[in-house]
Order: sequence, then structure tokens, then C-alpha cells
Amino acid sequence: MNWMYLAGFGIIFIFFAGIRIVRPTHRALIERLGKYNRFGNPGFQWIVPIIEHLYQVNVTEQMVDAEPQEIITNDNLNARVDAQVYFKVKADEESVKNSQYSVNNYQWQIVNLARTTLRNIIGTLTLKSANSERGKINAELHKTLCDETISWGLEIVRTELKEIDPPKDVQETMNKVVKAENEKIAAVDFATATETAADGQKRAEIKKAEGIKQARILAAEGDAEAIRMVNEAAERYFIGNAQVLRRLEMVEKALQNNAKIVVPANADLVNVIGEMAGVFPLKSNPKGADKNT
Repeated sequence: MNWMYLAGFGIIFIFFAGIRIVRPTHRALIERLGKYNRFGNPGFQWIVPIIEHLYQVNVTEQMVDAEPQEIITNDNLNARVDAQVYFKVKADEESVKNSQYSVNNYQWQIVNLARTTLRNIIGTLTLKSANSERGKINAELHKTLCDETISWGLEIVRTELKEIDPPKDVQETMNKVVKAENEKIAAVDFATATETAADGQKRAEIKKAEGIKQARILAAEGDAEAIRMVNEAAERYFIGNAQVLRRLEMVEKALQNNAKIVVPANADLVNVIGEMAGVFPLKSNPKGADKNT
């Protein structure tokens, strides 16, 4: 009976020794005697102890740093370049198998492949263009990694170029250039603002001069209108006075050399003299009466 207890204890021990739990973030490859046997999904898995081995593979997104490196650009400057690569192992059975059986240590391989690709890309660019075309560099790096790792069962999610730093002396020179350009832009803006203000003042002076001109024109027109009205009044009253003066001249000629004339009482000459003397015209005598002068 003892051997039966021992056998039962052995079976229980082997059962518990073969229990494996696969997390949802992993997939499993089960090998029997060194040969691939079956694929393990998340959850409970049981293997034969000693004979079988279970290897878990992480299928979540991971990141590796390509590590900073000095790269000579096309304009013979040493740029310090660093990048990050985000990837994950595809969750299907074939991809998981390829990540373990088609490549040795895929993380290390990705790092070295990324460093080599960056040297090839940035080596064809100037330092200035490399800084201004980061999106293009990321796209080329991502495409190259996708093409090279297609048989590794990996998905390259994205690549990020962390930094492209020039040498210290070049950085100082670039900072001076940027500062000079900013000062130039500020000077141009100030000159433009000053010119705008001057134009505004000029337009204001022109408006003021136009206002003065218009005021003078209106004043001149008012003076002309006043003169016209005076002339009209002078013409109206001067003509009548001229007629009276003409009559006086006729009287003066008639009375030269003490000449005596008989003038009817209702004659115009008497009325003219009266008007010039500031008296009323003489009244007429009864019919048949004459007056000698």
C-alpha cells in the first residue's frame, strides 16, 4: 500500500509541478525535448515537467533607446543623435515563433539596426536640413525598420528622433546667428511702425491743409457774394443819383451869365433843385398864375 501512496503523491506532485499561468500580456511557446510543440494562449497551461518547457513572450508595446551617437553630417559637422523605437511582437502564433526562432535578441538587434539607419540617413543631410526635416528622418527610419524586421514577427509602431545636437562651438555660432536675425526682424518692424506713423501724420497734415484751403475758398466766396450784393445796390442807387446830377448840370448851364428864364411851377428843374436842397417839390399855383425868376 505504501507504493500506492507514493505513486499518488508522485502524480499530484507532477501535476502541480506542470501548472503554468500565462498572463494576458504574454503568449507562450511550449517545447518538448527541445522542439516546438504547441502555442500557449493566456490562461491555464499544463506541461510535462522536465520533458516540456514553456517560454513566455511579451506582446505589449515596448520601447528601446538607440543610444546617443556621433554622426558626421554632409557638411562635415559632428552631430550628436539619439532616437527611440517603439515596437511590439505580434500576438499570432507565427509571429511569436519568428520573434524567438528567426532572430536572436530582437531588442538588441533593433537598437543596432536603428543606429546604422540613422547614420545612413543623416550622413546625406546637412546639419541645418537634419534639424528642419525631423519628420522625414522619422519616416525613413520607420520604413527601414519595418522592411528589415518583417520576418521577425515584430510591428514597428513608431520612431522618435529625440535630439540632433551640433558641436558646442557650432551651437554658439548658430545662437549668435539666430539672435542677429531676431534683432534684424525687430529693427525692420520698428522701421515699419515708424514709417506707418509718419504716413499717418502726413495724411493728417494733408487733411488739415485741405480744410484750411476749403475754409479760405468759402470765405472768398462769401466776400465775393458780399461785393456782388454791394455792386448790385450801388448800380441800383447810383444810376438814380446820376440822373439828378445830370439835371443839375443842365440847370448850371442854363443859369450861366445871370440869364433869366421863366420856369413853370411844376417844372422838373424846380423839383430837381428842391431834391438836391433837401426840400419837398414846390406846389403848383392856381390855373393862369405865372412866376418870374
